[in-house]
Amino acid sequence: MSVRTGIGWDSHRLVEGRRLVLGGVELEYERGLQGHSDADVLTHAVIDALLGAAGLDDIGQHFPDTDERFKDADSMELLRLVVAFLATEGFTIEHVDTTVVMERPKLSPQRDAIRASLAAGLDVEAGRVNVKASTGEGLGFVGRGEGVAALAVATLTAP
Repeated sequence: MSVRTGIGWDSHRLVEGRRLVLGGVELEYERGLQGHSDADVLTHAVIDALLGAAGLDDIGQHFPDTDERFKDADSMELLRLVVAFLATEGFTIEHVDTTVVMERPKLSPQRDAIRASLAAGLDVEAGRVNVKASTGEGLGFVGRGEGVAALAVATLTAP
């Protein structure tokens, strides 16, 4: 058995007229994330981390934003497809650690719900998923409240 680690990163611009979805959970906020799908930066980062650990390209290769099938797609459904594919390839998800970087809204009131949602999408117990939050400390696009970024690290075992 071998242990593999992958890193995922994503960012999206905050805009009027869109929902703010993180880890499959909709947060109350006056702006949401712009993107071809539901723009769930956290789930996108997790997908990229999983694919990276498996050596299977990235989210854009599997779900291109030029493909209308993925217009307004539910990112949690995309995650479930990736998890199912990894299982058929013999991979086991051991742990996923994530960080969301945004100024507002505060993530802490929804952290447990996000963790549970990601764990369900990953088909693992919640103890194998960690969700952290940080701010941009007033610096860059995050600090100016222009967007949200997310980072994820996934650990898989393979036969």
